[in-house]
Amino acid sequence: MTDEVESDGITDSPKRGPTLSTSTSSFEALDPHDPNLSKLANTMFSKTSEYLYGELTSSLDDYRLLENMNQATITKYSDMKHLAVNINKSMNELNEKYNSLVPLLQQIDQIEDSVVKLEQAAYKLDAYSKRLEAKFKNLEKKIILRRKDITN
Repeated sequence: MTDEVESDGITDSPKRGPTLSTSTSSFEALDPHDPNLSKLANTMFSKTSEYLYGELTSSLDDYRLLENMNQATITKYSDMKHLAVNINKSMNELNEKYNSLVPLLQQIDQIEDSVVKLEQAAYKLDAYSKRLEAKFKNLEKKIILRRKDITN
C-alpha cells in the first residue's frame, strides 16, 4: 500500500491523515492546494458575503420603513391634536355665544307664553262676541215680531 489509500471515498493525506482530497490536506501557506477548490471557496465566501449583506440590508430597510411609519404616525397624531385643539376652541366659543343668548331665549319663551295667552283670550273673545251677536239677532227678531204685532 501507498501513503494515499482510498477507503470509503476518503483519501489519506501524507501529512495530516484522512481528508476529502490530497491537495487540501493542509491549509498552510506553503502547501499546494487545488485551484478549483480555491475558486469554489472564493465563490462560497463571495455568495455568503452577498447573502449576509442582503440580510443586513433587508433589516436596515425594515428599520427605515418602521422609522418612516413612525414619522407618518407622529405627523398624523400631531394633525389630529391640532384638529382637536381647534374643535375645543370652537366648542368654547359656541358655548360662550349660547350663554350670551340664554337671556334672549328666555325672553322669547316669555313672549311665546304671552302670545299663547293672548291667542286663548282672542278665542274666548271671539266666542263671546259670537254669542252676543246671536243674542242681538235674537232680540232684533223679537223686536221686529212685536212691531208687527203692534201694527197689526
